[in-house]
Amino acid sequence: MRLVSLHASLRWGATLGLLLVLAGCATAPRPSGPTPDSVRDDIARRIPATVKDRAGWAADIQAAFAAQEIEAYEENICAVLAVIAQESGYKADPPVANLPAIARAEIERRAAEVHVPKFMVGAALKVRSTDGRSYEERLRTVRTERELSGLYGDLIGRVPLGQRLFGRYNPVQTGGPMQVSIPFAEAQADDYPYRFDGSIRDEVFTRRGGLYFGIAHLLGYTTPYTRKVHRFADFNAGWYASRNAAFQNAVALATGRTLALDGDLLAPGAPLERPGETERAVRELAGDLRMDVAAIRRELERGDRLEFNDSPLFQRVFALAESRAGKPLPRAMIPGITLDSPKIRRELTTAWFATRVDDRYRRCMAR
Repeated sequence: MRLVSLHASLRWGATLGLLLVLAGCATAPRPSGPTPDSVRDDIARRIPATVKDRAGWAADIQAAFAAQEIEAYEENICAVLAVIAQESGYKADPPVANLPAIARAEIERRAAEVHVPKFMVGAALKVRSTDGRSYEERLRTVRTERELSGLYGDLIGRVPLGQRLFGRYNPVQTGGPMQVSIPFAEAQADDYPYRFDGSIRDEVFTRRGGLYFGIAHLLGYTTPYTRKVHRFADFNAGWYASRNAAFQNAVALATGRTLALDGDLLAPGAPLERPGETERAVRELAGDLRMDVAAIRRELERGDRLEFNDSPLFQRVFALAESRAGKPLPRAMIPGITLDSPKIRRELTTAWFATRVDDRYRRCMAR
């Protein structure tokens, strides 16, 4: 009995030793990634030496990466820096050339749409605003979108004519160092990591807020792209616009129709019986696609998600188009969009924006 007991003890000891070895292997710490300090240092050295407070910019960018669990490797860092350089030249609330004239023209345009005479507009602008100056005085001195957004908000909230001209809609819809969409930022507000007073709109005009939401818009979604230029085009035109433009191109080749390659697969709010241009073209292929109009609509509604790539509609349209073209077709194309904004004084396109940012990105990577 003693011998058996000894053998059992030896076997148990060997088993326990093996378990401890395995447990040690399972719980061994993995090699850690770069520290926050090293990430900040890497970002700062890539920012042009002429930029004031490079350390502050780097800290806010690193904090946004960390909060959103975005990897801070050089491609992501350079993508963010390229957009900042293009959109604001590293200014948290960049000045806009001729902004007083642009804003006054926008007010008068809206007044004309609702048949408000100019003398009534002039009288409303002479009303004293919340800071003691008249709206007209403030309008003459606005330099940035933050200042103009505050003026519009004040005008809408306090002057009856403001409500008539704008309703509850503030015409300033982008802002901050990356010129991010304010509606996009408001939709992401639940995850915003900073404590703040005021509104998310106010935060967009700060460096930390503008960077956080701008980085979310640029890098906060998974794409099928192999080139960064298409992500830059999406930053300008909307998530998956480059993928959707390539799909529209395939639909055009499959049907022989000319389509606007703008990345918009559905006309906003269009009922099933009045489809938009792209949807009408897809319906011409319904027999070959083995889909009815309701199924086509359901598939196109997935056009704002990555999963659209794996949908039967996407796969069948490309199979048809490539069969008729006799060659493979691109799965990403820069959308053909002409940019429209009161701030833009010459004809610019999404392609112009994307290629400019891509040039900056490549120079950053080369450094």
